Amino acid sequence: MEKPKRPKIGLALGSGGSKGLAHIGVIKVLEENNIPIDFIAGVSIGAMVGGFYATGLSVKKMEEIALETNWRRMFSLVDPHLKQGLITGEKVKTFIDGYVNGKKIEDCKIPFVAVATDLKTGEIVLLNKGAMAQAIRASISIPLVFKPVEIDSRTLADGGLSAPVPVEIVRAMGADIVIAINLDRHYHNEKWKPGWYDIANNSLNILRHHLALSNVSTADIVINIDVGPNNYWYQFINGQDKILTGEKAAKEILPRLQEIIYQKSKSGLKKYLEFFKG
Repeated sequence: MEKPKRPKIGLALGSGGSKGLAHIGVIKVLEENNIPIDFIAGVSIGAMVGGFYATGLSVKKMEEIALETNWRRMFSLVDPHLKQGLITGEKVKTFIDGYVNGKKIEDCKIPFVAVATDLKTGEIVLLNKGAMAQAIRASISIPLVFKPVEIDSRTLADGGLSAPVPVEIVRAMGADIVIAINLDRHYHNEKWKPGWYDIANNSLNILRHHLALSNVSTADIVINIDVGPNNYWYQFINGQDKILTGEKAAKEILPRLQEIIYQKSKSGLKKYLEFFKG
């Protein structure tokens, strides 16, 4: 009988636009506390952060990218389009490719899956092979903002439409312990005065909130990120606050995570010893 190994740990990095910079803070705390990451499944911004990390980009470098982002840089990535979305996304794809260095998902140091949604069928699509930049580009394709991506005869858009926090996906990859990072908290604002955009946006947020709650129900650890009600998906400037929010949230769950790792390791050792006792 093989000697028991430590439990494998998977990250389920949720969707949520600029709020996803908090993922960087979570990974930073896990690294600092020697918590290994064996599998990553990411949706939308979670696919970008997770994909960067899986290909070997350091937390420090990701933090630098986030802190260097300003409105000028964001506008430089906009390539207007009039069909299927406001932005073609080719400049964004080039931006991503510059950091993943043209790598394929199969080449990742950490097994990785980007999650997208098939707009024709509504199916969850798992992108676990091929060009990393293309997979991330598909996963972040917010409908009406980005032009959808065509891959293998599928029309793909934001994975958050179907699986905003991919807990079961990363568990199926082989994770014994799943850490879910949920960005889809719904905020209630007493001073809210709804216009047509606010009503539409709030309605979608409510749907995502409940879908995300369903997704994380089977996770071993859930990190709910609270960046406040006034952070919109496109606000990637002032990223330090969001990264620090992720760090704070990760530190709060750390004792519980360490206990789960210990208990699962202990359980594996117990079975190992019982085998030899006969």
